Amino acid sequence: MERLIEEVPPPPGGRVVLCLLSDGAMRDLNRVYRGRRATTDVLAFPGGGVRDPEGRLELGDIALSVPRAARQAREAGHTLGRELKILAMHGYLHLLGHDHETDRGRMARMERRLALKLLGDRSRGAA
Repeated sequence: MERLIEEVPPPPGGRVVLCLLSDGAMRDLNRVYRGRRATTDVLAFPGGGVRDPEGRLELGDIALSVPRAARQAREAGHTLGRELKILAMHGYLHLLGHDHETDRGRMARMERRLALKLLGDRSRGAA
């Protein structure tokens, strides 16, 4: 995360919370917040500009399903650690306001560039 934040800095003093969850917990979050009754690999919850008690900007929370990430890592032929980094990068870009569903490929291009630079990964950048 540190290298990602250096490459794509948040607003000054911004803070990100990373949550590692089970498939069941992720399925519950996906149902409550997106109306989808299935697990997913990553969810991002923007902080809405709120500041914590120390005055740091709450950029938001990133939730990752560890079991789902493990399955995706096996399918992609790389480590769980690499997959979690890819998913954290995806969630972080969402917290910064990027949206792959509406940006005509901009976020996916950014993910590929960051994956290559930070992970040396030419095969995959988008989660």
